Amino acid sequence: MKMKHSRVGRIVKILTTLQSNEKYSPADLEKILGVSRRTIFRDLSELQSIGVPYKYEAKSGGYTIDPKFFLPPIDFNLAEALSLLMLVHKVRNYLPLPFRNSALLAGLKVENNLPAEVRKYCQTSLAKVTITPEPQTAIKLLDAIFIALQRAIRMKSKLGLLSRSLYERQPIMTTLHPYHLLYKNRSWYVIGFSEPHKMIRTFNLNRIKTIKPLSDCFVGGDDFDLQEYLGRAWILIPEGRLYNIELKFLPLVARNVSEVQWHSTQQAQWNEDGSVTLSFRVDGLGEIVWWVLGYGDQVQVLAPAALREKVFERAQGIIENHRKM
Repeated sequence: MKMKHSRVGRIVKILTTLQSNEKYSPADLEKILGVSRRTIFRDLSELQSIGVPYKYEAKSGGYTIDPKFFLPPIDFNLAEALSLLMLVHKVRNYLPLPFRNSALLAGLKVENNLPAEVRKYCQTSLAKVTITPEPQTAIKLLDAIFIALQRAIRMKSKLGLLSRSLYERQPIMTTLHPYHLLYKNRSWYVIGFSEPHKMIRTFNLNRIKTIKPLSDCFVGGDDFDLQEYLGRAWILIPEGRLYNIELKFLPLVARNVSEVQWHSTQQAQWNEDGSVTLSFRVDGLGEIVWWVLGYGDQVQVLAPAALREKVFERAQGIIENHRKM
């Protein structure tokens, strides 16, 4: 009876097989893996796409991989190996991470050199693990943009950015001193000093239309502290004014809401009716108002009055928009 391998297991099996200094034909790999020739060629094509240097020798009719290509054996225990491979095989495709193919190749190198019993344990365990994707911002040319930003941050080089702005409502050109890259709230951002704005600004990578390295370098930025910059903003944008916020979540959603640490200042007070009151000290109301609206009629704004008014205005707008339909 032929043993069926998972996709990850097949690729690792092909790697270990072709690295043995023997040459294997497609027919040989079919027998070893118990899959069709079409599947074998699809797996080989994926190996090629991530840069594995296998080669085909017409004389022998077989494939092989240079044994010097992979890392020497690594002393991982089960938990270390499983956690690393879970990131590579299960999380890699569900986050907009740069260098995805490189991450997969690095993971396959590690997996290829694990002791057989550890590798089998990981493959069996991962076959029973599923991580479902959440909505993410798709960024075209993420690798190229990321490399350009990383290089500029490291070399302290100025960048010319043309990006779409939600505030100016039009494309803006800026000379940026890039300080820091941040992934938050399903998107990538670069934070730095913008010369036209004369202040530190945050730019969404997905809204960058063009990026041009400049010959000039900038000074400063070494003491930039991300936590200090974000302060107590709800997500990304501090507004320069702190508010004590109290929200009462009704019993239907109280447990689910309280289980998540939404903000560093969060405190919870359970009420006798099964509701929960969450308290925060937040810089600005612009971002949190949309989060509150997401809970519809299951949340009440106890304080401040300014937030309650903003929620009321947005709710009225929602009603009016639907009345017009």
